[in-house]
Amino acid sequence: MWQKRGWFMSKIRTDKLIARYVVSDGRHFRLKQIDPRGTDGFKTDKGFAEQVVQEGVSRLRDLQEKLYAQDRWGVLLIFQAMDAAGKDGVIKHVMSGINPQGCQVFSFKQPSAQDLDHDFLWRNLVCLPERGRIGIFNRSYYEEVLVVRVHPELLDKQQIPRPLITRHIWKERFEDINAFERYLARNGYTILKFFLHLSKKEQAKRFAKRLEEPEKQWKFSLGDLRERERWNDYADAYEDAIRHTAAPHAPWVVVPADDKWFARWVVAATVVHALEELDLAFPELTAERRKELERGRRLLRRERGSQ
Repeated sequence: MWQKRGWFMSKIRTDKLIARYVVSDGRHFRLKQIDPRGTDGFKTDKGFAEQVVQEGVSRLRDLQEKLYAQDRWGVLLIFQAMDAAGKDGVIKHVMSGINPQGCQVFSFKQPSAQDLDHDFLWRNLVCLPERGRIGIFNRSYYEEVLVVRVHPELLDKQQIPRPLITRHIWKERFEDINAFERYLARNGYTILKFFLHLSKKEQAKRFAKRLEEPEKQWKFSLGDLRERERWNDYADAYEDAIRHTAAPHAPWVVVPADDKWFARWVVAATVVHALEELDLAFPELTAERRKELERGRRLLRRERGSQ
């Protein structure tokens, strides 16, 4: 059982816990290895859970300021999940304290005609974060080996020359994604890919709330229920995508998502851990910069003295 104290007072335990969900080599990964209902003993009241998440957000805010000031690394966070798994809530709560100037969020829904006239990575590539910033993709190019794989008829709309649509297309797309992420890592991007792992039973509960609670009804879509009928197909597609694209430079984090607060904690802790690994720091002052600061002090003292 977790004690009621700041999570960073037990950093070793925190790092050990989140390591259970990080997949950096997918060859032996199976989705059943992660229980979507699991909380690793993190069972407490909602108020304390909120406090723990806020501690992570506070630490993340400090690291993000250094990331922005240092202007060397870019950070890309990708969120994928079944419907109602809580991607929007995780992004809202975990990134709530981040300076908007240093954070960019993009939601990728059904591709436009312009998107379909380009390669499948294009619309994501043009939204990559600049150095010093955190970019968040709410869904991403992984939809091309998830939704499109479950619904291969969508390939007909992608203007791909027919001889290129073969039974090897998914393997080829995995290869393209791996090459793309390796390229980003070699150019100073830290990449974390989160799969919010929701159980089918919990999804049914959340859909029911969307039907009954007025403030949630706007989220409901009959299309979500139709996609639920393909649950096993999606589970297989996610498992295959993780197995083929998990790498040390671009790991997947399979987050138990039935408990919303635990999911938010795992995401916050994982992002903080990754940023701490970068050894971020504010830029050192050069001799010329120190002279400029001293001149600024003299000018301000002179101004105050004349008032």
